[in-house]
Amino acid sequence: MKLILSTHNITLTQAIEDHILDRIDKLEHLDRWAIDARVMLVHDNSKAPEKQFTCSVRLGVRGPDLFADDTRSDLYTAIDCVFKKMEQQIRKRRGKRLATKQTQASRLKRKRQDRES
Repeated sequence: MKLILSTHNITLTQAIEDHILDRIDKLEHLDRWAIDARVMLVHDNSKAPEKQFTCSVRLGVRGPDLFADDTRSDLYTAIDCVFKKMEQQIRKRRGKRLATKQTQASRLKRKRQDRES
């Protein structure tokens, strides 16, 4: 998966980059068809102290892209919350896809049974 990491008013340290890469590896484990991830980190001093760091992630997948963002007082907490939201979106999309497959299979089975009767 391709990673595009951009920052605004934050110096990107190796620890921050490693933390983001670790989270992206977990996302890649959930959805191996992900094409790219765009992560934006922003520090805004003008906001209240409890909402200074914003992290937003856009995950490029087949179909509509997935997007999540979160604002927190701690950068690492914001990163964790955003990736947790992204995991929920991936699980929801996967569940819908599996439910569709099961529905189609049950319809075909009922059609076969009706023809046999």
